[in-house]
Amino acid sequence: MTADTERLLYYDIDSRAVAFSTTRHGGVSTGNYSSFNINSFCGDSMENVNENKALLAGELGLPASRVLVPHQVHGTDCRIITAAHAHMADDELFADLDGVDALVTAERNIVIGVSTADCIPVLLFDTKRNVAAAVHAGWRGTVKNIVAAALNVMTGEFGSAPADVKAVIGPGISLKNFEVGQEVFDKFDKQGYDMARISRMFNKWHIDLPLCNELQLEACGVKKANIRQTGICTYDNVDTFFSARRLGTASGRIYSGIMLK
Repeated sequence: MTADTERLLYYDIDSRAVAFSTTRHGGVSTGNYSSFNINSFCGDSMENVNENKALLAGELGLPASRVLVPHQVHGTDCRIITAAHAHMADDELFADLDGVDALVTAERNIVIGVSTADCIPVLLFDTKRNVAAAVHAGWRGTVKNIVAAALNVMTGEFGSAPADVKAVIGPGISLKNFEVGQEVFDKFDKQGYDMARISRMFNKWHIDLPLCNELQLEACGVKKANIRQTGICTYDNVDTFFSARRLGTASGRIYSGIMLK
């Protein structure tokens, strides 16, 4: 399913797309941002972020302006990315991607992606319409069913059929390590989840976010055989992937992206 370099974990989603998640290795950032962080919203220096972004773009054979990083807010807003986004001024691009938690595109050679550090990244590819999406699904986005929101954009704007979509659920926190309070458990329960399937009681409730997103994809019509789980827990693998619960929120972010060739 995957192959990796020092900086990137690649996913074999389709021959017409490049899909990946960044690791912590091969960059220039320091401390809890060490070392390969391309997110400018988590406190890292812009000099380091820009150099890391250039390294990522270079590995993908693109200019850095074609690697898009939204400012996420744990909502469900999805943005359709067009060729114009690669030519926007920095302030215009920031404004357009502010408050956005999922990107959808049919444009080639533009990388769309989301940033996570325990939240769940979901990458989607429509094998018939050649459309891609990158989705940020933290627990709040998962409760709000953001993967369905992204799929609705793909179906409504591009004519995608969920049965034609392949999905990769990238590195994120596992059930074992995602401890939550009763109020979070109740929010999932209110959404109608099979709580016996997605949760466990240890000292507190624990919820399986990767499984929640897999179940949402299936409920939308994505075939189970087309959904790939990396099975990588960011909390347990903090040496390789950023984890906010291990490092604090003032730390780097994984960037999970997809590009149509």
